[in-house]
Amino acid sequence: MPVATKLRSYAKPASEPRAILKSAGNRVAVSEEPKRKKENVKNPQRPRKEAAVITDSIVQSNVSLDSMSSSDSSLSNSSAKKVNSATASRRSVKRNGFKPVRVVPDAVDVATVTPPPKTLAPPKRCEWITPNSDPLYTAFHDEEWGVPVGDDRKLFELLVFSQALAEHSWPAILNQRDMFRHLFENFDPSSIAQFTEKKLLTLKINGNSLLSEPKLRAIVENAKQFLKVQQELGSFSNYCWRFVNDKAIRNEFRYGRQVPVKTPKAELISKDMMRRGFQCVGPTVVYSFMQVAGLVNDHLLTCFRHQECNLPTKNEFKTEVKEKMVQNETLELTQIQ
Repeated sequence: MPVATKLRSYAKPASEPRAILKSAGNRVAVSEEPKRKKENVKNPQRPRKEAAVITDSIVQSNVSLDSMSSSDSSLSNSSAKKVNSATASRRSVKRNGFKPVRVVPDAVDVATVTPPPKTLAPPKRCEWITPNSDPLYTAFHDEEWGVPVGDDRKLFELLVFSQALAEHSWPAILNQRDMFRHLFENFDPSSIAQFTEKKLLTLKINGNSLLSEPKLRAIVENAKQFLKVQQELGSFSNYCWRFVNDKAIRNEFRYGRQVPVKTPKAELISKDMMRRGFQCVGPTVVYSFMQVAGLVNDHLLTCFRHQECNLPTKNEFKTEVKEKMVQNETLELTQIQ
């Protein structure tokens, strides 16, 4: 046998398995590469089909993922708007490996913060004062009406205004108050007592007479009697306040309809003034004078001025001191006896 034939006979066929040494022992492991090559040779279209199926599944999964991601993105966009800059900064810090830092707002100085102004409700007044009332009339109610008066010239002015109420209202009188003071010499009784008939005819406002002629003559006559009372009793204030024992009459009316037009006390004062020679001083005029001069407190209980006008006057304080002194003297006399 030739050498070439021997070598060919000893050569192993390519289809025989090749022994591979493994850790579990010497076992024969047939490599699958030749089989795969044979299968690929027999079915050359198979790997292409498998690749197409894989790509289709990948595309479908990507489409579903895109739809899910789009829905998630719409939700996340709405929720992302609620995330503030403070949380975003904390996330970025956390990714970098640092501990999140709590964001604390700057301290606010309470002393510098001005609270909103409180809207105060308007004070309650007597029923005859409404939101539509003349501001002068409202101020007159809040500052003068019912306040005890002890000045003689002021008392004479209020007496003239009380007489003028028969022809004018309080708002009309208050709007012409400066003109009244100018024409009546600032309500000086000694000056008014010297007015003549010619002087009375000049007491006009814009060509119209200030008051009727009987009222004007009554004011001049009352000024004369006013001076007589001052000479007799020292002051007209003493004359007026002695009728109420130097203490204001404090009524407690709740409704305006309860306020009287005249009282027995007003009738008593009216009779005494008429006996002295005063004119146009009926009980209604006298009671209006008592109200405005503070001889009587007719502010309603619901009015804020009711308590303020109840404060004791100087005359009331003096009388209270005198009464206490008399009581102490009587007690000492009884103890001695």
